[in-house]
Amino acid sequence: MSRDDLLEIAVEAARAAGRILRDRFETGFGVRHKGAVDLVTEVDLECEEAIRQVLGRLAPGTPVLGEEEGLTGTGDAGRWIVDPLDGTTNYAHGFPACCVSIAWEEGGRVRAGVVYDPLRGEWFTARQGRGAQRNGEPIRVSETARLSEALLATGFPYDRGENPRNYREFCHLTQITQGVRRTGSAALDLAYTACGRLDGFWEPGLKPWDLAAGCLLVEEAGGVVTGYDGGPFTPYDRDVVAANPKLHPELLEALTDARGRPVPGER
Repeated sequence: MSRDDLLEIAVEAARAAGRILRDRFETGFGVRHKGAVDLVTEVDLECEEAIRQVLGRLAPGTPVLGEEEGLTGTGDAGRWIVDPLDGTTNYAHGFPACCVSIAWEEGGRVRAGVVYDPLRGEWFTARQGRGAQRNGEPIRVSETARLSEALLATGFPYDRGENPRNYREFCHLTQITQGVRRTGSAALDLAYTACGRLDGFWEPGLKPWDLAAGCLLVEEAGGVVTGYDGGPFTPYDRDVVAANPKLHPELLEALTDARGRPVPGER
């Protein structure tokens, strides 16, 4: 299949899940805990099932790696990477910051991806080598060149009680930038970085379904995506730093500097 075909399939699958998210928002639904603060709702499961049905119909036999059901199918040609509801905690509380994220990956590289926010009606799409779009219009990362002028976003691992990673980074970057937002959806943060609403994003401890489509958006919008060490990034890496090319080196340096600083109030 061509990358055009792959993106069209991903969009159709995202549309099916988006209808469910929109219809079920603030209607009451079952919620359970996967961890102390890691939630899953019955809507997550319904959305992933809807996505898998579309992918099974339009791309039969292709493997699917989804957040809720794991990996199904086998094959070496590539796989779909699916987050049926990124921002589950937001959604469960009626906080309107969530999306569907679907990507096609081959050999560690994402070839096509979509991040769909059905509550705002925003489609972020990208094909490798073909640029990124918001609702069909080209998007580019920001031109902000200094952290002192930047608006960033981040998030925290669900195991934050046992693993305090990112507290130092968050405190330090909050002090030296115009602000750090915490939306609760890594895929949306990456989409917003791609279209210039945010100047950069970092977060540790993520999963492929959090990252795959959003990282392609940033890259295709002219941005840089790496690990914390500045090296090449794949969606199977867990720690990500994404920003426009001018800001990315300073953001990496600030994150390194932050790790040597105490958390405020720590003795």
